[in-house]
Amino acid sequence: MEPIPQNGHKGLIYLNNAATSWPKPPGVIAEVKKSLQNPYFEQGRTTAGGAIDYPVAARTALAGFFCAEKPDHIIFTQNATDSLNLLIHGFTRNAPAPFHTITTELEHNSVLRPLHALEMDGAITLTTVPCTDNRVSLTTIKEALRADTRLVVMTHGSNVLGSVQDIKSIAEYLRANDIFFIVDGAQTAGHIPIDLSHMPVDAFIFTGHKALFGIPGIGGFYLSDPAAIAITKQGGTGSDSASLRHPRDMPTRFEAGTHNYPGIASLYAGVRFIEGISLAAIERKGRELTASFIRALKKTDTIHIYNESPDLPIVSFNIDGLDNHETGFILARAYQVITRTGLHCAPLVHQRIDGGNGCVRASLSWFTTPDECQVAAEAIREVAKECA
Repeated sequence: MEPIPQNGHKGLIYLNNAATSWPKPPGVIAEVKKSLQNPYFEQGRTTAGGAIDYPVAARTALAGFFCAEKPDHIIFTQNATDSLNLLIHGFTRNAPAPFHTITTELEHNSVLRPLHALEMDGAITLTTVPCTDNRVSLTTIKEALRADTRLVVMTHGSNVLGSVQDIKSIAEYLRANDIFFIVDGAQTAGHIPIDLSHMPVDAFIFTGHKALFGIPGIGGFYLSDPAAIAITKQGGTGSDSASLRHPRDMPTRFEAGTHNYPGIASLYAGVRFIEGISLAAIERKGRELTASFIRALKKTDTIHIYNESPDLPIVSFNIDGLDNHETGFILARAYQVITRTGLHCAPLVHQRIDGGNGCVRASLSWFTTPDECQVAAEAIREVAKECA
């Protein structure tokens, strides 16, 4: 097991891992450095010199990690937002328009904004279903279905409430009814087991810079049926270069231009780091720290927690009588506790839980310590008492 990295900022408690995990494992930093020091291994290039073929190595690692049958069906993108845009717009271009789409009020703007843009253009009609007790049920999805429903896009884990959705049962029902299902796994990949061999989604999105411990600027998706998604980018691939038509084979079908080799290297190393610890250990520690943190916050009754039993290490709260942005500012300046404030790019769930005003979000990682949780909780309680 790699040692816990020293963050280099004495006293700083970083609780914004649902946005970007920090610090990064030493092995990730070392692999990124190695990828920059060595010549890139690319198809049709003569500069390989024994260097690691990071795209192939990372695809293989991710396929094993997600229990995905075909490594070449893992596509690298810039991040989850890039993946969602490619898939949503690519599916819409291939499908007979207009058609009906379903999403949920738990979604990030990476889902909501592309769908809203397509709705405004008249390409789709859109139903946004509500959540109950922090979750969206299969029954709710069924009730929203129409004869022309072709697409469902939803999150696996809420970035505000930390609730994991029952994707498997929804996926099985939608597959049986020939409805394309895109799942946003930006918050779950690296926190909980994801077995795509038993969860029949059509596309699963991941990002590298959160719980997979990669650097910003790398993400991707797994796609079951490439023919369902239109090619929306064309360019150089290093293969079939005599043709002016972009290749149709995977993974070059959806990848154009030079890869983000340092980002892919970080993703490769991040998956290896997680497997070295075990995902079970990461999940267990996350649940224990989160439960302890919530118990500490509940000692002060002016702290309102929006989900007291999250599945992910995400705790969203507000202090009665204090604006969430002001709470975050005080925590950062007076206590060196870094959280996230505002709407967290998920405006619809905030309309339900806090009237659209936003909240403070504390999100933990494998590198968060019990002492940091205790100190952070005491800081939040002190701020609450000062405002009482």
